[in-house]
Amino acid sequence: MPSAGRILIQLREIAYHWTDLALLFHVYFGIIAVALLAGVRPSKKSAGRFLALPFLSVSAVAWVEGNPFNGAVFAVLWILLLVLAGRLPAEKVRLAPPTLLVPGVALFLFGWAYPHFLPGEPAWVYLYRAPTGLIPCPTLSIVIGLALIGDGLRSRAFGLTLGLAGLLYGAIGVFRLGVAIDAVLLAGAVLMLAVALRKAPATDGRSIS
Repeated sequence: MPSAGRILIQLREIAYHWTDLALLFHVYFGIIAVALLAGVRPSKKSAGRFLALPFLSVSAVAWVEGNPFNGAVFAVLWILLLVLAGRLPAEKVRLAPPTLLVPGVALFLFGWAYPHFLPGEPAWVYLYRAPTGLIPCPTLSIVIGLALIGDGLRSRAFGLTLGLAGLLYGAIGVFRLGVAIDAVLLAGAVLMLAVALRKAPATDGRSIS
């Protein structure tokens, strides 16, 4: 794995050079948020696929920018989540109770306006150029936030996969790269794991637990 300094430079370059893709994913997540506020409730199967898609983008960007570790990890994560989503029932997603809804919304907003890797830019620029959909931590934050809002899709396997990925990259961000704000992702990942372990996988159909 490259040095911490090299990784930080690479992530900053991605944030600056892939702004159109960042904007596209803000639109993507914005549509999901507006749909939820309007009362749209997709099936758990569809919701799982929606949540998996941004990881394909993170993988592709990592491969193009010469980071095969992130490229491989997020490719595997995308494929695994797609497989797990395909095993979810067709019943509609239900919103989580306030104890999960509030931290879910907080994680969503954190990932949406992730305040790092665009130094010198006005704060409002982060509202549409934060590198969610481009690099691991903001993308995991916003996806875990949405999963919590959807009560973890009531899937132990899906929640554990997201939680473990968030735990890994939150720890890398805080302890290897020195990005202290990634402690928010770490906390969200721990909550996601707790939710996954608490929920019985009875609604998963042919679930993996």
